[in-house]
Amino acid sequence: MAITKKKKQQIVKDLADKISRAKSIIFTKFFGVSANDINSLRASFREQNSEYVVAKKTLMDKAFEKTDITGVAMREIDGEVAAVFGYEDEVAPAKTLGTFAKTHAGMQFVGGVLERRFIDAGAVQALAKLPSKLELYAKLVGSIQAPVSGFVNVLAGNLRGLVVVLKAIEEKKQ
Repeated sequence: MAITKKKKQQIVKDLADKISRAKSIIFTKFFGVSANDINSLRASFREQNSEYVVAKKTLMDKAFEKTDITGVAMREIDGEVAAVFGYEDEVAPAKTLGTFAKTHAGMQFVGGVLERRFIDAGAVQALAKLPSKLELYAKLVGSIQAPVSGFVNVLAGNLRGLVVVLKAIEEKKQ
């Protein structure tokens, strides 16, 4: 059954809203991936405040025309394409898709949008290999903490040495 013009306008409006709220958008092909696998992928995206959407490419193009993002031409991409909208973390959707694509050959990166600009599939793959924000925060804290803990160990070593010397003096006097 064909979609009515009013329904298409609503879909375009919803897509434009998602595009404007998203910090990153990843485009992917999903040929040969089962519906159950797609549903489990959608569930994992919901956990990280992302959204997996399949819509007609012409409707997605019209939605992009309503935003300030240029360079996205969905109609030029062959085959079925899905979009993953990342609302909080820019890297998390790409990482999740990259992990999923390792076990599902039909899932391929096509491109994406990062910082309101189109990026190609190679850039999306590089993005998928980056550590997550939490991992980067942990590395930062570790880097900040390392000199401090080293300084504490040096001071503790001097105190231990003093205690050993005092203990030796005490044993000698007995």
